[in-house]
Amino acid sequence: MSKNTFKTFVLLAGLTGLLVTVGGAIKGGVGATVMLLVSLAMVAGSYWFSDKLAIKAARAVPASEAEMPEYFAIMRDLTQRAGMPMPKLYVTPDLQPNAFATGRNPDHAAVAVTRGILEICDWDELRGVLAHEISHIGNRDILIGSVAAAIATAVTYLAYMAQWAAMFGGGRDRDGQNPVALIATALLAPLAAGLLQAALSRSREFEADRTGARMIGTGEPLARALVKLERGARAIPMDVQPAQAQAYIVNPLTGRRVQFANLFRTHPSTEDRVARLRSAEWAA
Repeated sequence: MSKNTFKTFVLLAGLTGLLVTVGGAIKGGVGATVMLLVSLAMVAGSYWFSDKLAIKAARAVPASEAEMPEYFAIMRDLTQRAGMPMPKLYVTPDLQPNAFATGRNPDHAAVAVTRGILEICDWDELRGVLAHEISHIGNRDILIGSVAAAIATAVTYLAYMAQWAAMFGGGRDRDGQNPVALIATALLAPLAAGLLQAALSRSREFEADRTGARMIGTGEPLARALVKLERGARAIPMDVQPAQAQAYIVNPLTGRRVQFANLFRTHPSTEDRVARLRSAEWAA
């Protein structure tokens, strides 16, 4: 087991532990429970239809093998190496260099590249990028992300319940609940869940880098590509919903200034990723 995989288990356990802790601090409510069920249904729907939703949001169109034979040849080679079926291939009209993979499992997967990445990366670099994206599919990262989102949604729901319990419960009730503790729970639990989710996403990016490099036997093509993509993401804006941003190989919102961005960063720093790829840490 790699350290990134171990870290994934630890972070998911942390989210689950947070859920149990918050749940133990409060009592339920019918109206909020309905909202929780609706939220969880939305998370489940997003997971089940992740490929269609992501492709539509990106305005992607199916790639043509006649026009892009290298794209298809690379993907056939990579999927054969990974023992996976060929995903559907797409191209988006965005000028920012980037790429993403989506799909609930290898049988329902899609990979998309932007027009921008096709212009600045050579096919060897794109091979590194595509190996990374194939690794996300093989590592079931959409499933892991959906589980984390479901837990975080439940934590937020319970924090909401804690807020109402503190506001209308008066002082200590017959169960000994402390309103100050409930308010602290309401404020801090969603923040903690968000931090754990972001850390989980960063861990999965490192793991996809590692798996992709091992797939092709070198981390250098992806390292070179990441340097170019980071530069492009800073220079060329991209209209992406924040919820979709974590799917891309580099954060497409990198050029935007966001307070406390490092705390909620869904991607590791490009410098760290490049350093790991070039140190051959992926081979360990």
